[in-house]
Amino acid sequence: MTKGFYQLTSGMLSQGRRLDVVSNNMTNLSTAGYKAETYTDRTFEEVLISRVGNKDKSGATVIGGESYILAPDQLYVNYTQGSMKETGLALDFAILGDGFFAIQTDNGVEYTRSGSFCLDNAGRLYLEGHGLVLGANGQPITLATDQIQVDGSGNIYTQDGAFQGQLGVYTFADNAQLEKGTSGLFLAGGQAAQVQAQPRVAWKYVEESNVDMIQEMSRMLTAQRALQSGAQVLKLYDALLTKATTEVGRM
Repeated sequence: MTKGFYQLTSGMLSQGRRLDVVSNNMTNLSTAGYKAETYTDRTFEEVLISRVGNKDKSGATVIGGESYILAPDQLYVNYTQGSMKETGLALDFAILGDGFFAIQTDNGVEYTRSGSFCLDNAGRLYLEGHGLVLGANGQPITLATDQIQVDGSGNIYTQDGAFQGQLGVYTFADNAQLEKGTSGLFLAGGQAAQVQAQPRVAWKYVEESNVDMIQEMSRMLTAQRALQSGAQVLKLYDALLTKATTEVGRM
């Protein structure tokens, strides 16, 4: 019976983690460039079940397997592109297709799909709360003014046509190897970032989150019901064990 405690507890912990991921997705529904995450678990240990004789224990026959507990497996990120939202703001940009903006943070270069930028006091393009935006040359972009013009390749010009720099759009061999940093931006995960020679950039647009609210609501309800059912059965196990322990103590 105690085996049931391990199975139920691990299942409840797994559903709790799934709810955390779903909650984070729903919280970031309106976050520009956010990519939805999916939690998966796996069997931590598989035990073979064998048939043996009452007296002769040799020649055991394997008749199946049994899983004891669940353990976290992976957190998958959905990198499909979100919808484009027109903002009309001169420092808003969205990448069309694959690629990421590079941000020079205090912890090194990190990557994001969020292109809602600002200018700091030195006139440098930056992502608020994170760091400076890097151009195609790998250096921060400095603008003399926010009165700019931008073409479809991310080239930035002043109103009179003076070239200011080009937004860097960086790609990786395998996006699945990217790692989510503590800041919410992506880390290269040991891969080399390649700058796109001819990126496609939408000016005065931002990419919306690709979170599917209906899907997340469905996942949330499923996880909540599983968690509640597990809690009820766990109470039943606890009551049965308490009763069994009491009866044994009376003997």
